[in-house]
Amino acid sequence: MTMQTADPRALRDAFGAFPTGVTVVTACDAVGNPIGFTANSFTSVSLNPPLLLVCLAKTSRNYATMTGARHFAINVLSETQKDVSNTFARPVEDRFAAVDWARGAANSPIFSNVAAWFECSMEQVIEAGDHVILMGRVETFDNSGRNGLGYARGGYFTPTLASKAVSAATEGNIELGAVVERRGEVLLLGDDVLSLPACDADDGSPAEKLQEYLETLTGLKVSIGFLYSVYEGKSDGKQHIVYRASVASGEPATGRFLKLDTLSQARFKTSSTADIIARFAMESSIGNFGVYFGDETAGTVHPIPVKGTRQ
Repeated sequence: MTMQTADPRALRDAFGAFPTGVTVVTACDAVGNPIGFTANSFTSVSLNPPLLLVCLAKTSRNYATMTGARHFAINVLSETQKDVSNTFARPVEDRFAAVDWARGAANSPIFSNVAAWFECSMEQVIEAGDHVILMGRVETFDNSGRNGLGYARGGYFTPTLASKAVSAATEGNIELGAVVERRGEVLLLGDDVLSLPACDADDGSPAEKLQEYLETLTGLKVSIGFLYSVYEGKSDGKQHIVYRASVASGEPATGRFLKLDTLSQARFKTSSTADIIARFAMESSIGNFGVYFGDETAGTVHPIPVKGTRQ
């Protein structure tokens, strides 16, 4: 695809393949009222002098206030602050009523329990197409040691939870599975009795092994997404790691895509597969996914909302 023919939505999706952290950028308006918005277009720039940047859409309702501010703050959200990200990504009337915060040395709102924060003076506002780049000079900062909240391909991920869950399953015989979704349908194997695509793990990366298997199985390009379930199969003695995945357009060489709303009466190879499909259908309908870990009959789902960041 050339840039002359690139679809803006496709380009945005391609940009979204790069995992980032999630921040809330804050400042005060001319009369001292706090404003803020969720952003993942943040990066460090320089240590000497200490500079950072964040991008702001020219269509943002915060555009005039932010570009005219003398100071602003970057709040790097921690893994437990998905709700804060969602609050500041939506047109909520009083966003700051839902978060614990205090004013920094330069009056910028600083949140509690963040992974880190930086209060900056405005160094420069740089034109950049349909956005502007806010260049800030760091004046004060703090680092709590908490892990940051991750964001990629339109969804949140929590690195600590995912690594702990996979680590818990690395002892014993491991089977890798996938919920492969495309436009409200999932890829399933079998005719009368359905199953998720799955393969045995080896000593390499689980995600890479699973991607290789799925691409060989379907003949299509596959992208492995976030961890979805980690559970012990008591009936087969295996540890199961299931990821979400997406696939390119085209008919799969093996398996078929079935609509989620047609599977309530379907027969599945195992009860755990039935549970995974039922949970995925429910979570897809409300837009809030989670990571399950436990066994075939009991476990815990850690909710991970999948909402796009907005300014």
